[in-house]
Amino acid sequence: MAPAAASGGSTLPRGFSVFTTFPDLLFIFEFVFGGLVWILIASSLVPIPLVQGWVMFVSVFCFVATTVLIILYVIGAHNGKTSWVTLDAAYHCTAALFYLSASVLEALAAISMRNGYTYKQYHENISAVVFSYVVTLLYVVHAVFALIRWKSS
Repeated sequence: MAPAAASGGSTLPRGFSVFTTFPDLLFIFEFVFGGLVWILIASSLVPIPLVQGWVMFVSVFCFVATTVLIILYVIGAHNGKTSWVTLDAAYHCTAALFYLSASVLEALAAISMRNGYTYKQYHENISAVVFSYVVTLLYVVHAVFALIRWKSS
């Protein structure tokens, strides 16, 4: 299978085909798991406030940006222009990098919580770390296929 065919073609889908083409199908999972990270971080106790601030920024920024991109793709705002393919690739690469940094920092904070915190607080942070790495993987996969689509456009 050619790279362009594997990534759903060299143009962005419009309408509800966004939810049926790969890698754009990953938007749904990025949205759901990104929202879970946001909820878990907001409700958990993090011993290092700067870490919680960065992880909250990343999760909220990516959640809002993903939501906006889904809406813009569904209404067909891109009109098939290649600049939107570039935007898609740049956004997903940036989001993957942001989430990787947030995941590592959240894991560091969770490790530092092993002693001196309650069982519930520790496990909330472990859950946030796990879902954060899941979202990182989703954004990396989406970024790779977005770069393949960008190269073929």
